[in-house]
Amino acid sequence: MQKILSKKMIPYILITPTLIYYLIFWLRPVISAIYYSFFDENNVFTLNNYAMIFKDPYFKEALINTAIFVLVSVTLEFVIALGLALIINKKFKGAQILLSIALIPMALPAVAVGAMWSSGFATYGWVNSLLYHLGIITENGKIAFLAGSDFQSLMLIILIDAWQVIPFMMVILLAGLQGLSKDSIEAGYIFGGTKFTVLRKITLPMLKPSIQTALILRIISAIQVWLIIVMIYGYRRIPVLLEEVVFYEEQLLGFYRVALAYSVIVAAIVSIVSIIYLKVSGAFEKGEQ
Repeated sequence: MQKILSKKMIPYILITPTLIYYLIFWLRPVISAIYYSFFDENNVFTLNNYAMIFKDPYFKEALINTAIFVLVSVTLEFVIALGLALIINKKFKGAQILLSIALIPMALPAVAVGAMWSSGFATYGWVNSLLYHLGIITENGKIAFLAGSDFQSLMLIILIDAWQVIPFMMVILLAGLQGLSKDSIEAGYIFGGTKFTVLRKITLPMLKPSIQTALILRIISAIQVWLIIVMIYGYRRIPVLLEEVVFYEEQLLGFYRVALAYSVIVAAIVSIVSIIYLKVSGAFEKGEQ
């Protein structure tokens, strides 16, 4: 009996250090942030921190920009990542070289990406220099990449972000593709299915767990984008939710508690979006079976 109990306790013993770590370094700071977000600098209970955020015109703009960024970037990145994963999965000659090159942007930190493209898209940056040497533009016809409208600037950020994030989604999808049963796919072709039919009715349904993982991780990270935007455009040129958190904490003196309230709102949005996605994708139903 003692041996049986000891075997049942092994999994709990193994995860105990992880639980302790999360209790100290995750749960405690989260509870503290929620608690202090309802107090002012004099530790007096108040809802003014949240009221200030909802009255701030930048909050609505940040919410809209974040929503647009998530919808467009996640869709674009998923489609391209899936296409690249399907191509590399064919294991043609040079596939490993293509995979190695494609993974380079993923290895770069956000700071390096922001610095590289900030200098690149400047009027006298390396992008205009490259276009000039290729004969695409003249010396006096340099493109002002960073002088577009707010919407154009947001689309530019989406393209830069896609360049860095697509390899991340591609790796997840490629790992899923390599784990699929080849017999099921070959059976689809044997019974007269076209490449598109086999992809739509066999490959993608079997790949659903990997697709769910890639999308939910990307959605969560997309909601939290901010560093690349700030490095290229500065604060509040294209406001997004997490940028506003940093803005209240680092740029405004005496608004630390407001920043805490903002972080609680962002965390709530991330949680709600994640739950809605998991509900729509059927992840909960699968777990209940």
